[in-house]
Amino acid sequence: MYIPNTKWTWAFMITAIIQAIIALTLESYVFAKFQTALSDNIPEHHNEARTIPTYLAVFMFGFIYQLVLVYDALSQKNTIQVIGLVFYNVGILIYAGIQFDQIDDAIKVLKNDNLVVKEGVWQEIRVELIAHPILMSVATLVFAFIAWKLYDEFAWTIYKHISADLRLKRRYLTYQIYIALLKFDFFFFLAFTVQFLVVVENTPTVELALTAAALVITFILLFLAAYWVRRESVAGMILVITVYFCALAYFLFKLVRMYAADRVRLDDYKPARKSLTSFAALTILLVIVTIITACVCTHNFNKGLKPHVNNKSLKGGVDNSNKTGYSNEMPSLSGPTPSSRMEID
Repeated sequence: MYIPNTKWTWAFMITAIIQAIIALTLESYVFAKFQTALSDNIPEHHNEARTIPTYLAVFMFGFIYQLVLVYDALSQKNTIQVIGLVFYNVGILIYAGIQFDQIDDAIKVLKNDNLVVKEGVWQEIRVELIAHPILMSVATLVFAFIAWKLYDEFAWTIYKHISADLRLKRRYLTYQIYIALLKFDFFFFLAFTVQFLVVVENTPTVELALTAAALVITFILLFLAAYWVRRESVAGMILVITVYFCALAYFLFKLVRMYAADRVRLDDYKPARKSLTSFAALTILLVIVTIITACVCTHNFNKGLKPHVNNKSLKGGVDNSNKTGYSNEMPSLSGPTPSSRMEID
């Protein structure tokens, strides 16, 4: 079992844990206050009554999933994933900022529909909703600083894993970016689809079934994508890239539909439109980057990288602190250590 063993790995882990504890505490408080403020006369199918609990549940899951990614990144000494976690925190920060208006709007709609909501509930949760994005902004800055320190700390391990061939290092870097993207894709795909399935009302049965099936298929293919890129399967990667384009078309379609549908459908999307829009936009951006990276990885097949991403018993140069036998690092911005000798590329 991995345990952080340096000042900066401990700092990164502790920052993630503190942020998660504070965030989960604040969100749990808001969740409880909102639920207890609802009266028994509110129908279960009412959009706002379902939207906010779902929204908060997805948000809380995001912090739990982040802890898993933090542990994975540190245990593998994966600098790419460490940097990715800083951007992940920015994405969740945007989500935290949106929830202020979304919960305020939900409470106003419930009152306008003559449904009983406990007086003063907005005042009880308003401070927490303001404090959360502020605290996350501070945490994001701390994450960014520690990630910079970890970059230098992990930097030279790749030189022991892959020779001094600059082209091979670039291919390995692309591979690591791709694997990290798959892990982040998982959360954003899940968050958008769950919100859509639970919150959006009056969705045709066929569309719901296709959405649920697409969710399962997408997750299976995300795991297969990692397998096929390791095995350098061109056919498998072509299939995966095709699915990525289908996913891109799906999210673009949903994004356009949320704003261009008829009036009845617009009302169905309205309760969760802000959060769905933010997740759709972030997911579209991630999918585009994933497609580009997947194409570059496929182009790099049969160029000497396969042994380095599959062989867990590399000869020499293995960092004993890395139990997998191979590193996941990117080269240092400042170049190799003085004792390293670069070969002519």
